[in-house]
This record gives sequence, structure tokens and C-alpha cells, in this order.
Amino acid sequence: MTRPSITDQPRSAVVDLGSNSVRLVVFEGAGRNPVAIFNEKAVLRLGRGLHASGRLNEEGVDQALLVLGRYYALAQAMRADPFEILATAAVRDADNGPAFVARIQACLPGVTVRVLSGTQEAAFSAAGLLCGIPNADGILTDIGGGSLEVVRLQGGTPRQMVTLPLGVLRLSDRAGGDVVRARAIAEAALATVPWVSEGAGLDLYLVGGAWRALARIHMEQTGYPLAIVHHYTLEREEARDLAGVIGSATKRALERLPGVSRRRVDDLPFAAVVLRRLLRATAARRVVFSANGLREGWFMARVAGGPPEDTVLAAAREMAVHYGRSPALPPALIDWTAPLFGDEPQEGARLRAAACWLSDIGSHDHPQYRAEQAFFRVLRQPGIALDHHARAFLALTLALRYEAEPDMPFLDTARMLLDIGSLRRAEILGTALRLAYTLSGGTPELLAATRLQRENLRLVLVLAQGGGVFAGESVTRRLERLAQAVGLDAATEVLAE
Repeated sequence: MTRPSITDQPRSAVVDLGSNSVRLVVFEGAGRNPVAIFNEKAVLRLGRGLHASGRLNEEGVDQALLVLGRYYALAQAMRADPFEILATAAVRDADNGPAFVARIQACLPGVTVRVLSGTQEAAFSAAGLLCGIPNADGILTDIGGGSLEVVRLQGGTPRQMVTLPLGVLRLSDRAGGDVVRARAIAEAALATVPWVSEGAGLDLYLVGGAWRALARIHMEQTGYPLAIVHHYTLEREEARDLAGVIGSATKRALERLPGVSRRRVDDLPFAAVVLRRLLRATAARRVVFSANGLREGWFMARVAGGPPEDTVLAAAREMAVHYGRSPALPPALIDWTAPLFGDEPQEGARLRAAACWLSDIGSHDHPQYRAEQAFFRVLRQPGIALDHHARAFLALTLALRYEAEPDMPFLDTARMLLDIGSLRRAEILGTALRLAYTLSGGTPELLAATRLQRENLRLVLVLAQGGGVFAGESVTRRLERLAQAVGLDAATEVLAE
């Protein structure tokens, strides 16, 4: 199999021209697991003072034109097509918004500039979230500088949408910088959206830079072992306490907190105020932070053409194509490992299938480091499909497939993120995959000459005579280890042709 060259992958670029910042993201590939290969942000605060003046910040406008020129040059140099600029709350609400767009088009003729309505912005945010959490159920909120988009998600489908003037810059301006006044403003705005109460007992999904800043603070404070905000989850009371602390802290106290960006210090109390009011209005059971939003939603609509049936399996298949040897083997491995797990739940079967697809991604690494390389490649992969539990489970499974000892220090992150049941499943599956590759050499033809079956208290490896496999020392040893993991005795049977 010829491995695809990275230069063969199409590229696309989108600029998110927001009230607080302007950001360029360049995506590579056209699959349904968006991978950003370039990401640059400039904080321009176009929406600062908009509530009082009705106009964009003139200093920010001049800087924006320079930044957009750079972003276009970067996208062209990276051969990204399409390239589009999406303008959000500040531009659509400002009196001089149309004149600003005209200046952009004069400087960058031929470039598409889309001024999104509040509903369009909310729809893009929902599409971005759903490409990573396809069955999301609850309330999505995307906070920016000028607005807060709120979407009711029901089983992965957007229902109601609304835009509220509760972005961190606008809320600060409306409240005159007073956090106490901001609480009343936020509460009053949310009270106009009665369907947010449908989030009771469900998840509250948080999209936007200000939310992510809160997540990073909590991760630093608690010593969380995985520095990835996407899919970071807090129970309701944890989120409430975090918002309470940040919302009442002084600027000096915030500056001293680990994990705080100085550019976010002024915004954080107002983000915290909105979060606290959202928790009260929705009665959500927990919050889930998402790094996906408007930009990924644009990618799904403009490039990928819609959400996949299963984002986790899509991500696993993409990695298998890049790093593995035979795309024909994983489906056979899925069937081959099934007898080990009996009546497994749907999520267990899904992760087992993903592990089978990922099971050869260390094939081109140095043999001494395959386990560690495979572990970190999965744990820290930049795609959006895997939550933290899935990352840890799949990474540990792959490390054990490459014969990592369970007590190796680099596996600590996975051990901290997984419960005992998940650790045991990872051990069984990783050991089974190791046996499968020992038997087959990574080929579906040789694997087809073998199968596993449970018989009373035995785990039996059945081998077809003349099929190119036999129970040598390494096979016997790995079969015994697998049988021990599932609590059975090991046995081998050879079937005559």
C-alpha cells in the first residue's frame, strides 16, 4: 500500500472575524475529522465600545485590514482553497460594518466575506460541535466578544436557536465594567429564552475562547493529566464553584492564577458570570468544553459535506490509512476479537472497533519505541472525535498491543483517566491484538486461518492445518497471557483441512 503524501491532501482556510479577535485556521484534508495545520489569532477588539458608539473600534478596523492581508497571503502560500472570511456579531451590528466589509473587499478582491446572521452563526457553531459529539443532547452556548449563541440540541439535532448580546466585551460595556450589574443583565437576557430550561439534567456544551480559558484554569488547579480542553468535562457543582471563584476574583488575583492568559484577564469575570447564570437557567448536570465551533462548522458545510456516521471510527480509519500497512486487516480483527467480550455495550464495541483500526499505526516506528509512540500518537492526536476516556482507552490498548509493561511510567495518564473496568478491557484487547499480529504477520489471509472461541472454562485458539500458522513458543505464551487476562485456561486446537 502506498502511504498518502501529506502534500496530496487538499487544504482549506477560514477567517473568523469576531468582536474580540480575528483568527485564521487552515485545515488539511476533506475528511470528517477536521485537522488544523495552522492557527493564528490576533486580538483586535473590534467590538470594544460598540454598545455605546454603535460603531466598530476604528483602531481595530485599521489593524484588521493588515491582519487580513497577511492571512490571505498565508492561505495562498499554503495553497488553501476555499478561503473565506466569516464576520460575526460586531460587524453585523455596527453602523460602519458595511463600510468595513467594503474596505476588505477592496483590499482583497475576489475573497468571499460573509457577514453571518445570529442564526447562521449559531448553526455553524452547532455543526462544529456535532462533528465531534454527534449525539450531543442539551444546550450549546458559544460565547464570543459580542454575542452568545444558544442552541437546543436534541439527540444530535439542532432545534431552537437564539443570539443574545452577552459576549464578554459587550456585557462588560453594558455593565460599565461592573460584575454585579453584569449578573442582572445576563439573568434578564436568559429569562427571555424559556426553552433553555429543557437542558435540565442534560449537558451544557461550552464553545468559545473565554470558556476554554476557564477550563485551562481548572485543569491547572486540579493537576489534570491531559492538557487538552476539547471534551474536558466538569460536574455541575465543580463548574459552579469555578465560575463563582473567577467571577468574584480581583484582577490581580486572576493574573496570579496558573494557566491564565493575560489577554483574557479582563474578560474572565464576565464569562464566569454568564456561566453561573447558564447553570442556573438550564439546571444542566455537567458542562462539556468543546474546541470545535464556528470554524469547524464551516469546514463541515463547505468542505466535508456533512457529519459522518461515526466520528470516532472515521478518525481511526484516517490514522490507519496514514500509518498502517493493510486497510483490509482491521475489519477482520473486529470479528476476531469479538468472542472475548460477549454482550458488550455499544460504546464498548465502538471503541474496540476503533482500536482494531488503529492497531498497526506503529508499524513504521522504531521497534524499541513503538509502544510509546503509538500511545502518545493516539492520546495526543489533534483530531476532534475522541473524548478523554476514548483517548486514554485506545492509547493504552495500543501500547499493550506493542507489549508495553502495564506499570511503565508513560502510561500514567491513561491509568489516571480510566476506571478499573476500562483498564481491564484495554489489557484484554491489547493482548488479543498482540496475539493476532503474531499469528498473522499483519495479513488478513493468515488471520483467516485462525479464530478464538470460548468453551466452558477454556479460551481455545483454533488453527487451520496448512494455513501458515502454528502454535509456536511465542503464540503459546501470548495465548496463555490472554487467557489469564479473561480468567480462562488456554488451549489450542488444529483443524484438519
